[in-house]
Amino acid sequence: MTTRTRIARLRTLALTGITTTGAAAVALTLMPANAQAAEATQVSASSVVTASSNHSTASRGKAGSANSLDGWIKQSLAIMKAKGIPGSYEGLKRNILRESGGNPNAQNNWDVNAKQGTPSKGLLQVIDPTFNAYHVSGTANRVTDPVANITAAANYAAHRYGSIDNVHSAY
Repeated sequence: MTTRTRIARLRTLALTGITTTGAAAVALTLMPANAQAAEATQVSASSVVTASSNHSTASRGKAGSANSLDGWIKQSLAIMKAKGIPGSYEGLKRNILRESGGNPNAQNNWDVNAKQGTPSKGLLQVIDPTFNAYHVSGTANRVTDPVANITAAANYAAHRYGSIDNVHSAY
């Protein structure tokens, strides 16, 4: 294979990757269909896992990684473990990087949910009805709070897919 052929092949692969990433980005929302969004708002309070209030956002003052993606994931995992919400560091991080690139202020302003007034927000791109239905008490009541966003999304994924670890694409 010549150098020119290799370069051409690399360009093709790069363009394919960019196109695939763009197509995937179009599909990325936690609750892509209106019926699913309606379903999330009808979840009974008894079926949603909640954390105790001793895991408040004030506990994030731990030195080192409290205000980083690693710290947010670890804090969320501690709450998840205490309440039996399944999920792993790897599963959370994989989905966060796909959904928001690790930006806790990410907001989708162009998909079907956004066009209907409920844009996906935060690390795991959660819409407000989903966040409200699966919010874990003891975390901040803000969809863009990193720990609250991760924990609510993991709670949703546990109910819908068994675990955030089972989510490998737009969900």
